[in-house]
Amino acid sequence: MPDKVRIALDAMGGDHGASVILPGADISLTRHPDIEYLLFGNQAVLEPLLAGLPRLKAMSRVVHTEVSIRMDDKPSQALRYGRWKSSMWLAIDAVKKHEADVVVSAGNTGALMAMARFNLKMIEGIERPAIAALWPTLKGESVVLDVGASIGADEAHLVNLAAMGSAMARVLFDIERPTVGLLNIGVEEVKGLEAVREAGRILREGQFPHFDYHGFVEGDDIGKGVVDVVVTEGFAGNIALKTAEGTARQFAQYLRSAMRRTLAARLGYLLARQAFRTLRDKMDPQKTNGGTFLGLNGIVIKSHGSADAEGFASAIDLGYDMVRYELLAKIGESMARDLLATTTATATARQASGAAS
Repeated sequence: MPDKVRIALDAMGGDHGASVILPGADISLTRHPDIEYLLFGNQAVLEPLLAGLPRLKAMSRVVHTEVSIRMDDKPSQALRYGRWKSSMWLAIDAVKKHEADVVVSAGNTGALMAMARFNLKMIEGIERPAIAALWPTLKGESVVLDVGASIGADEAHLVNLAAMGSAMARVLFDIERPTVGLLNIGVEEVKGLEAVREAGRILREGQFPHFDYHGFVEGDDIGKGVVDVVVTEGFAGNIALKTAEGTARQFAQYLRSAMRRTLAARLGYLLARQAFRTLRDKMDPQKTNGGTFLGLNGIVIKSHGSADAEGFASAIDLGYDMVRYELLAKIGESMARDLLATTTATATARQASGAAS
């Protein structure tokens, strides 16, 4: 277990840049005093902000670069002008060079995925990374992936996602055999896209020693905690995530408005204030901000670009836990076993399909 957790920050990323990232880093530092930061970004921007955050300044080293990736850049554009010199690339490179244990960025998701994949490379047996998020449920939490790393997936990729997600759930939740569900428009086997139906057939008929396939799950099953792992491709996963977060904010606004409407409502709020605070914390998307890029040879944490300081601190907290408890190594060991089983099952299914045709 390392004495210090070294965290590389893309200090210029996100919708708000350093004005949110540095205060967020300071919040996380109060929770984890054993953090050391490498801050990649424009020194002229970072130094004045650090002057007002003396505790953070004492535990940070600034690496100057004037190049940052814009939120609307295409991944190919970002690679062309940002490789070797942007704040995002240099932060990822610090992990590759073992100067940092984890990188956290609120920047452009496509660019982050492309740069991380190009620089850190993929774990053997994985073709594409996936962003895995911890989703609050009525039963605790579930792992949901992919929530935006890439768009589209064939059956082989969906089955690989099941292996990656179950490995993460097994380590984080200490479950011997996590349950896995495929997100679909219905639970019936005949519903959904062909790739989803085929992935369901492979998972249903295959032999997987380290997870149990539950079947298809619908959108409202995610919050119920029906399964430990929900698998979907990145387009649908990202829509589901942002819909849930938006609904949580909408409900919170409705609740605040209702509590202010009458004197009786205000008195009721005062009497149940602690319960309302608990509800607010449970429903606050900022408290669960941060997704892990699975499938890479290194730890990369993606924060929402719109996150506030508290939200970015949550993403740093996730990266800290991944390092402090050596979760990447444990997930990697578990994933290797599952990938062997899923690769075999996919190959067998494709051979059978070819023979039938």
